[in-house]
Amino acid sequence: MTTYSPAELADTLKEGLLSFPVTPFAADGEVDAARYAEHIAWQTSFGIGGLFAAGGTGEGFSLTPAETARVVELAVEAADGATPVLGSAAGNTAQAVENARAAEEAGAEGVLLLPPYLTDCDQDGLLEHASAVCAATSVGVIVYNRANAVYSAQTVARLADRHPNFIGFKDALGDIEQLTRVVATNGDRLFYLGGLPTAETFALPLLQLGMSTYSSAMYNFVPEFALEFYRDVRNLDRAAVTEKLTRFVLPYLDIRDRAKGYGVSIVKGGLRAVGRDLGSVRPPLQDLTERDVDDLRALVDAAGVRPADVALAR
Repeated sequence: MTTYSPAELADTLKEGLLSFPVTPFAADGEVDAARYAEHIAWQTSFGIGGLFAAGGTGEGFSLTPAETARVVELAVEAADGATPVLGSAAGNTAQAVENARAAEEAGAEGVLLLPPYLTDCDQDGLLEHASAVCAATSVGVIVYNRANAVYSAQTVARLADRHPNFIGFKDALGDIEQLTRVVATNGDRLFYLGGLPTAETFALPLLQLGMSTYSSAMYNFVPEFALEFYRDVRNLDRAAVTEKLTRFVLPYLDIRDRAKGYGVSIVKGGLRAVGRDLGSVRPPLQDLTERDVDDLRALVDAAGVRPADVALAR
């Protein structure tokens, strides 16, 4: 049973840093339930605003529907009410509906609706796709504005009019004009969160557009640093943000940009670098090379961002 109404969930999420926990895989490639539960428990111990299970950083695109449901269930159990857990809905409309229902059944407080699979669609089609997911669940739904799912301000407004449980708009495009139109049209009916790759890079300017929070992938392995960065953003401390960008975030991006897909792989590489190895990524992604992990480990140490508690049961 969920704890938050959709409106309460929105109020909670918009005031804290959000993150997407990685999904650990065992040597045989299967989901490692014990290590995932331990990772979630560690992640919730720092006061994060919300966790999105089986999302992009969690390699949700490589999970079967049954695995997705299980991962969300494990996250809810491990979080144990310490922080809201949201599931993900992906694929075609029928699959996204199935994901949303399974997430609610597992006790998730909400759902992030990812773009539909590999198809061009216009605004009326996007509206019906998102509407079907909203209608399939009573928990809060957030749409992810990226790839082939670019929602106009009017489509967002129509969706908000239809479904009280539609609560949020996550953006991964950074189109300032589009974001301005969406926020100006929908106001505080929704909350808005940043979802560009390594969102810290864009957090301060997007705050001024109304995006009070963002999803931090690096929170997975340097949680204290990620939370300090978020506090600096919310305090509009440009000098502190710039210092942290220069000290860690921008050099981190240099490693991330060495290969396609490293936006996800580098998070597991970061966990390996700080002594909390949660296994490899699944194909078609590829792990960081040993050199990349060594460089990331050296950066973590040089920047002084290694987490205080790096113990992980084996």
